[in-house]
Amino acid sequence: MTYQTVNPATGEKLQKFDEITDPDLEIAVSQAAACFQTWRDSSFAQRATIVAKAASLMEDRSDELARLVTLEMGKLFAQAQGEVTLSASILRYYATNAERFLVTEQLDVRDGTARVESSPLGILFGVQPWNFPYYQLARFVAPNVMAGNVVMVKHAGSVPQCALAFEALWQDAGAPLGLYTNLFASYEQINSIIDDPRIKGVALTGSSGAGRSVAARAGQNLKKSTMELGGSDPFIVLADADIDKTMKWAMFAKMNNTGQSCVAGKRFIVDASHAATFLEQFTAAMSSLQAGDPMESSTTLGPLSSESALENLEAQVDKAVKAGATVVTGGKRLDRAGSFFAPTILTDITPDNPAYHEEFFGPVAMFFKAADDDDAVRLANDSDFGLGCSIFTEDVQHGERLASRIDSGMVFINHPTWTAADIPFGGIKTSGYGRELSPAGIHEFVNKKLVRVLPIDAPA
Repeated sequence: MTYQTVNPATGEKLQKFDEITDPDLEIAVSQAAACFQTWRDSSFAQRATIVAKAASLMEDRSDELARLVTLEMGKLFAQAQGEVTLSASILRYYATNAERFLVTEQLDVRDGTARVESSPLGILFGVQPWNFPYYQLARFVAPNVMAGNVVMVKHAGSVPQCALAFEALWQDAGAPLGLYTNLFASYEQINSIIDDPRIKGVALTGSSGAGRSVAARAGQNLKKSTMELGGSDPFIVLADADIDKTMKWAMFAKMNNTGQSCVAGKRFIVDASHAATFLEQFTAAMSSLQAGDPMESSTTLGPLSSESALENLEAQVDKAVKAGATVVTGGKRLDRAGSFFAPTILTDITPDNPAYHEEFFGPVAMFFKAADDDDAVRLANDSDFGLGCSIFTEDVQHGERLASRIDSGMVFINHPTWTAADIPFGGIKTSGYGRELSPAGIHEFVNKKLVRVLPIDAPA
């Protein structure tokens, strides 16, 4: 695997990093194992001191950290700053609340006493993607180190400087050696890490294909895993929706991070009564975005994360068109330096078109017209994915009733699918399993240990 910084806004190759050697990998795992033996017995207050310090350092270094995101994967700088702020809030959330979330539960039993304790598992291994280089790490690391685990992370090859900067936060916050370890690991080494008996759990955020591979390896080793995988989130607009207000959120849902988000709006399902108006306004808004330097505040369209990402997206669009889809706007790369793809809307996508079943990871929206609410639900559920969904309506109670019929891990009403420290994040079907963030996120990698006390003379 190649770990290198390539500026996607210019195509310039800036820096390359060597993969970790096998002997150094063994040293790193041994250090993590040694760290766990003491960290597991640390108090919540001791853990919180380090995690909260890391959060403060993120805030202090916000611009520096955000610039690395923009440099390595092309995110608009203002959005990169927002990611740093969100990541720091996740660290602080668990530093503040972990002890309360993991309080021992006393069970109501007929005889004697019984309680359930939450104890850490050991070393956890995370495989993380490039699209939110700090947020993905924060939501994996914060709950698990507060629970008493230690973590090792293999980050994406395209964001190595972000990976090193995040690791430095923990070192500067006073974390003991082995608490947080960044690994520039090869694909072969990933398998050996998962196989290592000292590794007790595996978490991956990435594509469904990567999830199948890593989950299978973890399963072969009987290790707990969580998978946050791809999505093709429906953005449903009901007959009573306020189109002008909804359009603002449609653009956010589709174009935040240039559409490179698992919870981006990807399938826009609009009631027939609004279809023509919505499509006209959506096309105008998408076409008005201005490509440019992602560090400049005037830029509203950033590059895709890499040239290969652009080529893959362009191939998907071409395949969709050959299968009968209509390009309303965009559909090709922009004629300029860097990996810029035109904001694109596709219509006339039928179930026999490969695009109907795929995830477009970039500034490509699929548009569908729904005959009524039942048809909107049918279209939303007719997908192998089940990560998020958003419903726009003036009648919130009606929206809530439809939400109960949607097959996904998350449904937002009058807001795009989004994330925050205090709400659970995760999906179903080929979008994965397990939950991150909120109280749910800290319970994924702990042992729920029953301690039962009975009188020694109690009957069998």
